[in-house]
Amino acid sequence: MTSQGSKLLGLLRDYITYVIFLGVTIFFAIFAPNFATMATVSAILRITAIVSVIAIGMTFVIISAEIDLSVGSVASFSGMILALLLDAGVPAWPSALLTLAMGAAIGAINGLLVTRLRIPSFLVTLGMLSVFSGAALTVTNTMPVPIVSDGINNALWNGSFLTVASPVWWTLLVVLSGFYLLHVSLFGRRVLAVGGNALAANFSGINVNRTKVWAFVLSGTTAALAGMMLAARSTAGNPSLGSGLELDVIAAVIIGGTSLFGGYGTIIGSVIGAIFIGIIGFGLLVMGFSTSVQEIIKGAIIIFAVSVNRR
Repeated sequence: MTSQGSKLLGLLRDYITYVIFLGVTIFFAIFAPNFATMATVSAILRITAIVSVIAIGMTFVIISAEIDLSVGSVASFSGMILALLLDAGVPAWPSALLTLAMGAAIGAINGLLVTRLRIPSFLVTLGMLSVFSGAALTVTNTMPVPIVSDGINNALWNGSFLTVASPVWWTLLVVLSGFYLLHVSLFGRRVLAVGGNALAANFSGINVNRTKVWAFVLSGTTAALAGMMLAARSTAGNPSLGSGLELDVIAAVIIGGTSLFGGYGTIIGSVIGAIFIGIIGFGLLVMGFSTSVQEIIKGAIIIFAVSVNRR
């Protein structure tokens, strides 16, 4: 094979996610009724906002060669806590800040258990998934808690600014913050170094454990934000709102090109992965497929996308 052919194959491999993304989008634009409209673009961006927000935090964890399976249950629990704080008369924004702080604290606990006790993150966060799923059900005896504050509901979900929906603005804010942290700041370079080779990073003076703990803190914080957005969307804290979110989030991050073995990843790639999953789900829905068939086709496409994009 000529050097030009090798370069072309290398370029295709590096950008295969975008090729598949474009192909799937064109397919739905042609065959799904009324898919190629601005209304569809707006709907998909709103639909994927939750997964995109959590995927930013998850990107840091996976790049550091760890995993966080607790994000879905933490999102559910955070939505419940926000609703309970508001119901108790705590003002909206202090309630939101307290909920974010709680998410960060949960992430810190996950990170400390992984780094200090040397327990694999898969097991730690799988256990936390169960803990906070149960906690979300227990705090109100499985009953949802209504959120009657229009201010918080509009700010997190129902409102808009400059004709752009609130969840899209929150997604943009988290994406920009994540991009700066990973691709510009010193912290991002440390995360990449730790995921690439923890031993070498340690010898170069990087505090490996601290870096991983902060990656989990980011994951917990974004999960808490997403949980509040979910609660605002349904105008209630519901213990099952975030159930299963972790699967879509991890798929989005891996589809976006982040290595499951750590050391490589991009924020933009994770967002594109989230939008890709949203396009599949929305496109199949518009084409009239049943929920069960949607899940089968969606899963098959995700497996294919991940398999050709693995690093």
